[in-house]
Amino acid sequence: MAVNVYDVINSRIMELLESNVVPWRKTWSVGGGNAPANYVSKKEYRGINVFMLACMPYSSPYWVTFKQCHDKGGRIRKGEKSTPVIFWKWLDKKDAEPIDGEVAINGKIPVLRYYSVFNLLQTEGIEPPPAIETINTFTPIERADQIIAGMPLRPDIHYGGNQPAYHPFLDYVKIPKAEAFESPEEYYSTLFHELGHSTGHARRIGRKGILEPSYFGSHNYSQEELCSEFCSAFLCGHAGIEQMTLENSASYIRGWLKAIKGNQKLLVMAASQGQKASDYILCRQGGEDDSTDDTAA
Repeated sequence: MAVNVYDVINSRIMELLESNVVPWRKTWSVGGGNAPANYVSKKEYRGINVFMLACMPYSSPYWVTFKQCHDKGGRIRKGEKSTPVIFWKWLDKKDAEPIDGEVAINGKIPVLRYYSVFNLLQTEGIEPPPAIETINTFTPIERADQIIAGMPLRPDIHYGGNQPAYHPFLDYVKIPKAEAFESPEEYYSTLFHELGHSTGHARRIGRKGILEPSYFGSHNYSQEELCSEFCSAFLCGHAGIEQMTLENSASYIRGWLKAIKGNQKLLVMAASQGQKASDYILCRQGGEDDSTDDTAA
């Protein structure tokens, strides 16, 4: 009996989600460091902040608060929006009420706080650290290239920059050069993710996450990210490279689950949509999307 790749990948992702998978990491770097960090302190952000900041569409890894920007003689560009960074602060029990049954430790309780940061590319008047071009050895993977070449109505793929993205209005994928990635497997995994997004275009399958405007972190946005990452994981399975990429995919999925407060129903729907997206890319019957009703939480 033939092995069902979808079942294998799905089961493995669920196993990883239930275990202590390592935090999601950005697997490409065009210049400078890789992990998001504060420009002034040079300290790297931790926890869910790594995931949220690395997902933002900026090539610089450096972030500043409004005050830090002002103190450095810079200013925030007009119209730019900040990104929240969360942290836990320990307060005396008498100064704060416990939340959700939290227990005081040594007379103190943890309280969730946040502050707003801006990427260095959202500022003016601050000199960025010198960029160091990252060039890794890249060896094409034939099966992965065949999957990309065989995609029906494949969007144009533009190479360059430091932020992978799919642009629905112009219907093209943008991705850093292959040599910017840590490994060929991570390059294909990222490209599969963006091609997964492109299946949501009206001239392919069509999905609300692509057809309708949505803001970062919204229900539709979150489900679309989950769908595309499942699609990528499935395609990596068909290309035989999932062993090198699946752990990071699971970490990415878990990050979005945290962002949407662990909505398990959304996870199941996204996996179903991800399979339909990968079916479409693989030219398999059943790639048509019937997810019109799937987006209800």
